[in-house]
Amino acid sequence: MKKTKNVRKTTKTPAVKQAVVKDSCNNVWSWTIYVYWFIILFFIAATFYIIGRGQERLHPTNTNVVITETSVDTNSLQEEKLLQTDDYINSAKEKLFAGNMEDAIKDLNVVIENAATSNLYALRGEAYMQTGDYQKALNDFNSAIEMDSMNAVAYYDRYLLDTRLENYDAALTDINNALSAQSVKPVDILNMRDLYAKRGQLNLWLKNWQGAIADYTNSLARSEGSISANVYAERAEAYTALGNFEEAVNDYTSAVRIISEQIQAAPTQEERESQSSNAMGYFEKSAALNLKMDKIEAAKSDLNSAYQIAMALNDEESVKRIQNLLNGLE
Repeated sequence: MKKTKNVRKTTKTPAVKQAVVKDSCNNVWSWTIYVYWFIILFFIAATFYIIGRGQERLHPTNTNVVITETSVDTNSLQEEKLLQTDDYINSAKEKLFAGNMEDAIKDLNVVIENAATSNLYALRGEAYMQTGDYQKALNDFNSAIEMDSMNAVAYYDRYLLDTRLENYDAALTDINNALSAQSVKPVDILNMRDLYAKRGQLNLWLKNWQGAIADYTNSLARSEGSISANVYAERAEAYTALGNFEEAVNDYTSAVRIISEQIQAAPTQEERESQSSNAMGYFEKSAALNLKMDKIEAAKSDLNSAYQIAMALNDEESVKRIQNLLNGLE
């Protein structure tokens, strides 16, 4: 009996089919790798994006943000600069009032160099005028007026400088402009009463008697400010020059009345004595005018009043002079 040999039957896969299977496996593996790396790259990119956004928040590089920060810094600097400017101006004013002109000018130089205004030029001009540097004062007053043609203070300051230089024609022009500017654009440190009085004084110097009387009358008619005895006394001089002795005597009487009302409010003994001396002089002038009008008793009354003041002031020279005048009327 022939033995049957167990032979394991093996199914052979054709070569082509094996290649296809092998390629299919390779393709599946390749796509898996691609997907895998794509996912990895996606997470890496996402991670960097998130980190980048966080860094941007911590350290912003946006142009608009930088500009805004720069604007804030600039505004802060400007505010600080304005504060410094006010400090310099206040310091300069304090030094001016204290009579420290040199240091006041230094403060004003700093301010004018950075933020010049008409008022600052006028203020520095006043300081220069007080130090006797009239050319620099004039330059500053001119600059102030060029910047603001209605600056009454600048015109008034230049008027004062003109009178110091005895340039009376220019002074008259400036006081006229000061009056015009003050009427249109008033400032607190000036008033129309004083400006009219100043122009009256200038007309008195120029021997424009009628003009002086008109200005002094306008000054007395104003309501602002206080009345000065000098206004009455100076108008009396203009009346005297025109031969109007009666009006002159009335004005000297009014001047003495103003002094009697104000003398107790004088801040110092020296000021009270100065006002008393002025009153004594007005009584003497009134006596002289009464004599010209042959009013002997009125003249005696005036001289007696002057004599009492001279005695109170211990003014021996005036006492002797007035006593001699009284003796001459006996």
